[in-house]
Amino acid sequence: MTLPSRRVRRIPLNAAAVVTVVVCLFPVYWMVSTAFKPSRDIQSAEPRLVPYTWTLDHFRRAVQADGFELFWRNSILVTLGAVLLSLVVALGASFAVARLRWRGRRQFMLLVFVAQMAPWESPIIPVYIISRDTDMLDRLPTLTLVYFMITLPFTIVVLRGFLATIPPELEEAAQVDGCTRTGAFVKVALPLLAPGLMATSLFGFITAWNEFAYANFLIIKQQDNRTLPVWLSSFQNTFGTDWGATMAASTLFALPALVIFLLLQRHVTSGFAAGAVKG
Repeated sequence: MTLPSRRVRRIPLNAAAVVTVVVCLFPVYWMVSTAFKPSRDIQSAEPRLVPYTWTLDHFRRAVQADGFELFWRNSILVTLGAVLLSLVVALGASFAVARLRWRGRRQFMLLVFVAQMAPWESPIIPVYIISRDTDMLDRLPTLTLVYFMITLPFTIVVLRGFLATIPPELEEAAQVDGCTRTGAFVKVALPLLAPGLMATSLFGFITAWNEFAYANFLIIKQQDNRTLPVWLSSFQNTFGTDWGATMAASTLFALPALVIFLLLQRHVTSGFAAGAVKG
């Protein structure tokens, strides 16, 4: 096949890729551009793709809104706590599945896959009842445990697949040199797991950072314990929705996940690929 014919055959694929990217990115662009538009342009009958005039008033209102700093702190604490918990527990579980041979190992992974496939919102009623009966409603540790429960199955699956690509002979060689089994894992396998750890950390961060249903359902009375996704609804009142402030707050809300993704992009790609090969 000649080079021109290959290029011609790639045109439909390239066009489909461009259309997909545009469709996925256009809502994000519209959110950001709306955040910079004056209120009169947002409510205009003729929408404009590019604002004629730019303003930062919406961002000022979002930053000066009640609870802005408090809800940021809550979201960061809950998200980081859930990610760290899921990494610690998933590391032990993935090591046990990938390196050890024990009865029920396959059944355990089957249960993990079932938990991963189940919708996140399906156990919301049991979680609410358990939290109510144990006096754990309206508390940030409850949200942390819920987000840990949501992100744990995926973390186990990806880390197990990534650990399976690391030859166990490397750890055995370290044990011959005097390391314990735990020491060999920490010194040899753990550094090689960095891409998988970053991939799962990003997934857990985005999941916990964006979650709304549990945060709105479990934090009822203590308004100071709510997180940013619930805070975004504060720009809606009986007179309507302040779309400019809502878009500005949403832009600020999306920045941390975007920055973390850009920083970890290379490792995330290799981590997901490795988890898909032997996961």
